Amino acid sequence: MNLKMEKALAFGEKNYNYYSAFLRNKYNGQKVYKVIVDAGFTCPNRDGSKGYGGCAYCNTDSFTPVSRNLDTFREQISYSMERAEKTYGAEKFIVYFQPNTNTYAPVEELKFLYDEALKINLEKIVGLSVGTRPDCIDEEKIALLESYKEQGLEVDLEMGMESIYDETLVEINRGCSHQEFVDAMNLLENSTLDVCIHTILGFPNETKEMMLKYVNELNRFSKINFVKFHHLHIVEGSIFGVKYKRNPFKLFSIEEYTDLLCEILPKLRPDIVIQRLFGLSDLDMLIAPNWNLKKSQIQNFIDAEIEKRGVIQGCEFR
Repeated sequence: MNLKMEKALAFGEKNYNYYSAFLRNKYNGQKVYKVIVDAGFTCPNRDGSKGYGGCAYCNTDSFTPVSRNLDTFREQISYSMERAEKTYGAEKFIVYFQPNTNTYAPVEELKFLYDEALKINLEKIVGLSVGTRPDCIDEEKIALLESYKEQGLEVDLEMGMESIYDETLVEINRGCSHQEFVDAMNLLENSTLDVCIHTILGFPNETKEMMLKYVNELNRFSKINFVKFHHLHIVEGSIFGVKYKRNPFKLFSIEEYTDLLCEILPKLRPDIVIQRLFGLSDLDMLIAPNWNLKKSQIQNFIDAEIEKRGVIQGCEFR
């Protein structure tokens, strides 16, 4: 790795910028942990505004923690913080509004919920992470989130790009076009917010060549600070779950998925911090692909291959 790349990959010892090292660097070595909260939102493709049933791959029960079953979202946050302190030695926290679309409400309601979350522990909560869709943000909601940034908090807006192909977005019942993603990114161009983009690799009918073009779209928006890569997995209770049981379709093996990541990373802008390289559903809800590995084992497998092959994030970026 040359000196230029070493300076670009500032966060940690891996051959790519990864999120935990970014947080350690930002918070002077303290352990910062995201706590997930379900604030009771829905989505426009669930409530009939744009459709019903949600995205074809999605069942929010497959990735939300046990704290979701507590009576109030304040209890969810307090429980998760206490558990993270005991289990992981967490010292500071980012409240992560994850399930469904967490800007899908009037600004006054959003402000109340975000304020309530932050009040739970003003000393230990250092930021907000808000998951949403490109068609559910506007200037007023961006300004609200920016107001927390002005208070010195870490604030990132996480949006699902998922695919860059409209035919795929229709197939997965996304209820949102790629142009709406582009419009949202243009709206955020001069924002002070950090932007995290979520994308899914392995949709039916998308070839490797098609998926590699996702990188061009991530690279072209300078406002993208973070990215989450997920492989498509099929879960119980989703539209794809029903379709897959009737007529199974091709999904990645861990070797195939790692091969794709090893082609994507060299092309990815080196300053983008990677929050995730893969997704993992609760195993009791996972239909396929089951790689029969724990989360840490998957991470170690991918990291080992990246290292062995000499893959360096951004080394082919132009």
